[in-house]
Amino acid sequence: MTVRFTKKFMSSMMLLQLLMTSVVSAQSGNTTEISYPRVAADVTFAQVQSLSASRPARQIAYGDDALQFGELWLPATSAADDAPLVVFIHGGCWLNAYDIGHTHALSTALAQQGFAVWSLEYRRTGDQGGGWPGTLQDIRAGLLAIDDLSAFGVDASRVVLAGHSAGGHLALLAAGDQPFKAVIGLAAITDVIEYAAGSNSCQTATSQFMGSQPEEQADEWRAANPVQQRLHPRTLLLAGDADAIVPLSQAQVAGISTLIQPGAGHFDWVHPGTPAFNLFVQMVRNALSQ
Repeated sequence: MTVRFTKKFMSSMMLLQLLMTSVVSAQSGNTTEISYPRVAADVTFAQVQSLSASRPARQIAYGDDALQFGELWLPATSAADDAPLVVFIHGGCWLNAYDIGHTHALSTALAQQGFAVWSLEYRRTGDQGGGWPGTLQDIRAGLLAIDDLSAFGVDASRVVLAGHSAGGHLALLAAGDQPFKAVIGLAAITDVIEYAAGSNSCQTATSQFMGSQPEEQADEWRAANPVQQRLHPRTLLLAGDADAIVPLSQAQVAGISTLIQPGAGHFDWVHPGTPAFNLFVQMVRNALSQ
């Protein structure tokens, strides 16, 4: 059975959650700024996992499953205007072994730089209802909640959608023609058919996510393949030339702008101390200023 989350349903659910007992933590996690010193490029996943992070201001469900929620991070200081929003989709080869936790430092750093962050958790391969197409349906449901975030001082008219790795793949597919200021893929998987032909652990997880091989369900693979879809007109791909998980060829998409960060590895994009992360922030600011 496919559940379709309508905007009316989402608004009602979020209002009910606020009136009752949504999972809310005080914004204490944002009161003390966390420093992220500069580090050399090509960081490891272990380095990302070891980073300190504040707590989100709120955790809000966008569906009934325990994994269907977003974490809302708010800027530490008040401003005269509502904060622009970065919607972020974490990666992890679409596998449930990798959750939202490893991007808490990214969300913390973005909030410290004045952005609100709506970071989405979702069902992944290994979770009931996860994999294709349930994972993408979760992301689309999470995006329906954006307008309701204005109740928390978020400017829902200034939004950048971004995703890392498998999360970048989902961002590209979910963006559609929505009025985002930009859609940014960080080491994004743009061609799942080409990617599935590789042999690293993330590449071999592609068929697990899809539940088939490309030749077995060609129509499903086509629907899940960003390069075979009409992408958002403001799509930007950021990639590192030292990425051993997502080949640089995945950043070469006809008609789409690409920036290559020299020396950057796969996880640099989610480590606030790297030049790659600084480039990401610069691109977010550029998009929001237009």
